[in-house]
This record gives sequence, C-alpha cells and structure tokens, in this order.
Amino acid sequence: MKQHLQHPLFSVITNTAAEQNVHTYVIGGFVRDLLLNRPSKDIDIVVIGNGILFAESVAKTLKVKLAVFKNFGTAMLRYKDVEVEFVGARKESYRSDSRKPIVENGTLEDDQKRRDFTINALAIALHPVQFGELIDPFDGLNDLEQKLIRTPLDPVETFSDDPLRMLRAIRFASQLNFRIDDIALDAIKCNTERIAIISQERITEELNKIILSHKPSIGFNYLFDTGLLKKIFPLMAALYGVDYIDGKGHKDNFYHTLQVLDNIATTTDDLWLRWAAILHDIAKPATKRFEPGHGWTFHGHEDKGARMVPKIFAELKLPLNEKMKFVQKMVLLHLRPIVLAQNVVTDSAVRRLLFEANDDIEELMLLCKADITTKNEYKVKKYRNNFELVQQKLKDVEQRDSIRNWQPPVTGQDIMHIFGIKEGREVGIIKNQIREAILEGEIPNSRDAAIDYTIRKGAEIGLKVVANTI
Repeated sequence: MKQHLQHPLFSVITNTAAEQNVHTYVIGGFVRDLLLNRPSKDIDIVVIGNGILFAESVAKTLKVKLAVFKNFGTAMLRYKDVEVEFVGARKESYRSDSRKPIVENGTLEDDQKRRDFTINALAIALHPVQFGELIDPFDGLNDLEQKLIRTPLDPVETFSDDPLRMLRAIRFASQLNFRIDDIALDAIKCNTERIAIISQERITEELNKIILSHKPSIGFNYLFDTGLLKKIFPLMAALYGVDYIDGKGHKDNFYHTLQVLDNIATTTDDLWLRWAAILHDIAKPATKRFEPGHGWTFHGHEDKGARMVPKIFAELKLPLNEKMKFVQKMVLLHLRPIVLAQNVVTDSAVRRLLFEANDDIEELMLLCKADITTKNEYKVKKYRNNFELVQQKLKDVEQRDSIRNWQPPVTGQDIMHIFGIKEGREVGIIKNQIREAILEGEIPNSRDAAIDYTIRKGAEIGLKVVANTI
C-alpha cells in the first residue's frame, strides 16, 4: 500500500502522527477507490484522539486554512488537488426517529463498525510504525474482488439506523456495477418505510448520482425491486406493467424508460438530458386508453407530461429554473423528430421544429435516437437512416432560413409605426401571421419581405399605412 500513498499530504500527516504519537488512518472511499484504481479527490482521516487538534497541526504545517465544525467533531482543509476531512474515531448509537447518531469517542474498530459497507470500512495506517498497513476487519477486500455490497454489521439494524444507507447501497451498486448481497437486499425490502425520515434533498442527491452512473438501470432496477422507488418516486414506479385487452398489449413503459435512460447515458453526461429520458413517457399511465379495433394509445402524453414536470421537480426538490424548463421542453417535443422521421420531411415541419427547439435541437435529437428501443433490427436501421435524413434537413433549412433562436424581422413596434396604431389585438394578429408565413415558407425570413407581408395583411383587416419606411 505504501506505493499508493505518494501524495505529499500523507507525509505531513505521518510526520505529525509521529511527533504527537497519535495513530491515524486514511479510511473509506479513498481507500476503496485506490484499490479499484478509480480517481478520488476526497480523503477521510480518522484520528485515535482529538481529530480537530490533529487537523490544526497539519493545517499549520501546510500553511492552509482549516474549517472546523465543532458540532460534528470534524475539520476540513483543501490542499493542492484534494479535500481532506479529519475526525476522531467514534462509535455511534441511534434513535428510531432520526438518522443523526449519538456519538462517543471510540477505537478504530468502533469507527470501522459504524461504516455503511465493508468496502468503505477499509483503512490504511499512516503512523510510521504501521505505515501502509491495510486494516480490513470485515473482509472488504474480498468484497471488492467479488464486486459485492455488504454491511459490516447486521444489515437490518444498519439500514434501520440510517435509511439513507439503502439508497447509498443502490447508488454504489450502480456506480461500480456491483451486486448487493442477498441478505442486505432483503434488509432493504424490510426497511423501505424507514426512508420517510430522510429529507427529500438527501434522497434526490443520491437519485441524481444513480442517474449519472455509467448504467443507471442497475440502480433503478434495485430501487424498483426493493420497493424503494414506489416510496421515493411513485410516478416512475407507475410506469411498470402491461395490460391486455382482446389479446393486445402495450410495451412495459418502465423498462422502456430504463432502456432509453441507458441509451442516453452512452452519449451524454448531462444530468438534465438524462432526467428528460426518465420523464419523457411519465404521463403514459394517465393517458393510456384502449381503442377497439386499434389497440392501446397514449394520445397527448407528451403535452400532459410536460405539464407534469414542474410539479415533479418541486416535489423532488430539483431546481425550478432553466434546467426544469429544458426538461419540460424535451418532454413536450420528444415525439416531433420521430414523426418527422416516419413521414415525408417537409421544410415547414423542420422550420417549426427548429423554431420550438432552438439551441436545444441537438439534445432533442439525442433523446429521440435513445428512444428507439425496438428489438426489430429492420426498424432500428430504418429509424436511424430516417433520423440521418432529418438531421441533414435541419442543417439545410437552418443554413438557408436561419430559424434557430428566431426573432421576428418585424416587431410589434414596427407594426404600430407602419399603421399609426396603438398596441392591441391587431398587432398580435399580424405578428402571428408573419411568424406562420415564415414557418410555412410563404415568405423568406427577411425584413423587407416581412414588411411587404405586414402591409398586405394590415389592408385585409382595414388598416391603412401611415409610414412607408421604418
């Protein structure tokens, strides 16, 4: 292990430990990631004694600022490219109504027992006498090799004490592509009700980390199978299932959504585009209808889904800003390129798509490609070829007509000036007519053409020109 502790920070900690004759250890995620050859910039140091006093000595030597959190008994510093947290070894006990533990001073063994998983209980000694020695009381090294998520102590008690650990178990399984131990999995199923004591902010933080993992479906399958998804995101859980009438069924929209999410995850790390993949069909249960002679339909699910987005974001404590509006737009428009790809691609349809998607057109096309989950290779090839045609058409029309981020070449002020009128219904009518004429290709997207069109349309509703030039 010694060869892995080359960061200059460790030599300072080791020297300080020797000077004060204090045993210190690097523990948790840094050790886990070290053994998995994953990069890590967060270092947790456990001190057998007063962690804050020890941290003050280290900070003084490094000549950096130290943030002290006396209520938690921790201290934190930043040095070069890493963030380091110091804490005294401790043991914990819990009350049933809170995940905040009662903390007492303890030994290294006590501290390792309180860790959530065996792979996060690994410690490496930093005192010169033991420097580089791996302390692994719960066989976490073997669990790393077996790709297994397991708790150091009884998982029922572990998850009941701090229910957030259930989400963390699933998050690590998703991030690392590990399997959750069967006993731990059963313990999660028994403790789903306990998630109610966790704040929505903490739940959503873990959910976002699952969404950002390499293959998010791993985490969501665990969330669904344990019953946690129904507790924390019932609308998504409601996508599950297939109904049959007259022998006709529809696809399972839950597993379809997971496939779309995994597909989009191969092309982008954008959290909000991944959220759009999760929510693109969220209104299908609410819009599902069976039409005799035709089959199952979900008419208007894109419109209803877009209207559901703000409430979903509010409930999950996600940002109610431009990120939410982006997801809302993606949900609303996600069928449009698919419809274009299935039919003759007209210039007017492309102009309208560019007008509505604006700078998000590339992201919309990524989502639509991810939405192709059919197992029929012929259909997959056909859709992909058609999407290539749509994308080329988008480029051609945009280059010719400059519709993206479109601004009307004639404004409301211009219309009032031309006809000598005040703001009112007539101005709105003409503005809409100009927009429709340009999108339909009746007139070019130019100021001169728009002014001529404005004068013609004004005459049709009885307006007279009072100013020929603007």
